[in-house]
Amino acid sequence: MKQIAVRVTSTMVAGWILLSPPSSLAQDVRVEIETIFKEYLAAHPEEVGEIVKGYFINHPEVVGQILVETLKHRSALATTVRASSGVAAKAAADHSAAIASNSGALFTSPHQVTLGNPKGDVTLVEFFDYSCGYCKRALPDMLALLKDDPKLKIVLKEFPILGPGSLDAARVAIAVRMQGPGAQRYIAFHQELLDSPGPASKEKALAAARNQGIDMKRLEQDIGSDEVDVTLNENMKLASAVGITGTPGYIIGSDVVVGAIGLTGLKQQIGAARGMGVR
Repeated sequence: MKQIAVRVTSTMVAGWILLSPPSSLAQDVRVEIETIFKEYLAAHPEEVGEIVKGYFINHPEVVGQILVETLKHRSALATTVRASSGVAAKAAADHSAAIASNSGALFTSPHQVTLGNPKGDVTLVEFFDYSCGYCKRALPDMLALLKDDPKLKIVLKEFPILGPGSLDAARVAIAVRMQGPGAQRYIAFHQELLDSPGPASKEKALAAARNQGIDMKRLEQDIGSDEVDVTLNENMKLASAVGITGTPGYIIGSDVVVGAIGLTGLKQQIGAARGMGVR
C-alpha cells in the first residue's frame, strides 16, 4: 500500500506539472520538482496515502485523466529533457556574468542574514526552503563551515518554492531576522525549524520563534510588513537571474552550485574560489 501510494502520488505530481501552462521556468524546474516530491513522498508514505485515498474517493475520474495526459506528453517531455542538457551547459558559462551583475543584492543586501566573517575572503550564499529535505540534510554542513572556517562569509536567502507552508515559514523567518542586527537568534530559530520533521508550516515556524525567545507580538506585525515582501521578491528575482531553480542552491565565489553536495564538496568549491581570489 505504501509503494502504491507513492507511485500514484508521483503520477499525480507529474500530471500536474505536465498540465500546467507551458513556460520556460516550468520546463527548467520540472526534473528538480519531480525529484523533490519523490523524496518527500517516499519518506512519508502514510501521510501521502491518506491524502491520495481521500482525493480519489471524491474524484475517481482523475487517475484516468492524468495517465492519458502523461502518455500524451511523454515524447514531448523526453525531447525537452534532451534539449535541456545543451541549455544547461550554455547557462553555466553565463553564471559568472549574472553573479557579477547582481553582486550587490547577492552579497550585501540589507534583506538577508549574514553569518560568519562579514569581511570574509569568500562568500557562500545559500538559497533554501524550510520544507526541503535536501536543505535539512545540508544544515550540518553549513554549521560546520560556520564553525571551522573563520575566513568564510555565509549569506542565507529564503527561497520558498515547495508550497504554501514553505512560504508561511519564510515570512516568519524574515520577521525573526527583523528583530535585531545580530544573527544568533535567527540561526537558532533557523536550525530548530530545519531540524523539525516533515514539511514546514506557519505553526511550526511560530513555535520555533517562540522557543527562541522572539517577541511574538512584534513578530505577528512584522510578518505582514513590506520588508517581508521586498525580501521574498528580491530572493525570487535573484534566483531566477543566476539560474537557481531548486534548493539548496549555492553561490560560491563566481559559481552556482545546485544540490546538497556535502561538506567535502562545499569545502572544495570554497577552496577553488579562494585559490582564484574570488570573493
